[in-house]
Amino acid sequence: MIRIGVLASGSGSNLQALVDAARDGRIDGRIATVVCNVPGARALERARLAGIPAELLPSKGVADRDAYDREVVARLHAHGVDLVCLAGWMRLVTPAFLGAFAATPESRGAPRVMNVHPALLPAFPGLHAQRQALEYGVRFTGCTVHFVDAGTDTGPVIVQAAVPVLPGDDEASLSARILVEEHRIYPLAVQWFAEGRLSVEGRHVSVRDGISSPTRDR
Repeated sequence: MIRIGVLASGSGSNLQALVDAARDGRIDGRIATVVCNVPGARALERARLAGIPAELLPSKGVADRDAYDREVVARLHAHGVDLVCLAGWMRLVTPAFLGAFAATPESRGAPRVMNVHPALLPAFPGLHAQRQALEYGVRFTGCTVHFVDAGTDTGPVIVQAAVPVLPGDDEASLSARILVEEHRIYPLAVQWFAEGRLSVEGRHVSVRDGISSPTRDR
């Protein structure tokens, strides 16, 4: 059973999806701690209600990113975290952070930091991905779970889910449908990690049942 650390800045709906999946046995692991960088964020309340140790580590006004990330790493290591899941973490992590959670023999060579993004990467990275999709006029968008590297949403793709853009969609309606898929595929990717089924060669992620970089698990 793996120990998961979740970093969250906002409402924590993906945190809740992971909490629910662990509780229901869909993830062979448990959420060991939550670190939040925004005072009053709902993610802190979600952690409290689930009985998960949570820490507030405000980042506003912090100029030294490396020092901040070293402190986050220390909090995660104190809880013996095996895998870090970014769940609406509105900060780029530093190379020092990634180095602290690099692949190990226990992870079977897979990196140990994941993120979920509300677009079909590499399309529409960064902020307001749903708005970007609507402005571009695409017919389909979706969400991506990927390993994290030093770039902005540039890490190797683990799993994706497509969502149609419907006539009359606005940012809120499109975001809501994408979020349903985020809540489905993020626990799936974490379970693959927990089962030791993920491996990475360059940008290519393989799942050890013979499926490679699936766009959808169905």
